Amino acid sequence: MSSVDAAGLDYCYVTTTGRRTGGAHTIEIWFALDGRTVYLLAGGGEQSDWVRNIRADGAVGLRLGDEEFIAKGRVVEDPDEQRKARDLVFAKYSPRDPDLEEWRERSLPMAIDLPSPPTDD
Repeated sequence: MSSVDAAGLDYCYVTTTGRRTGGAHTIEIWFALDGRTVYLLAGGGEQSDWVRNIRADGAVGLRLGDEEFIAKGRVVEDPDEQRKARDLVFAKYSPRDPDLEEWRERSLPMAIDLPSPPTDD
């Protein structure tokens, strides 16, 4: 699947490791793709279990369509990147739900950095 195909998907699936249980926890979530970075907005902010799990262990599983990755999840700290994440996710989903402005502003921006693609040597 190309990044263009993946960008058009409605959802991605993020699997984190439970900070208490050590078990796998998977969520279905809206996302926006920008190059090798997947941006997400955590509506529950720091209280979201998946955010807490990423803070404890940034290694995540990510499924985009039929492709699966082991990647690095993180809280977006840089204000410019936070705005970018908010803008990209909002732009993707606001045409179908115009009442997302408050969600956009109160949600915690998160990122998943995909591994570099393999190179042909």
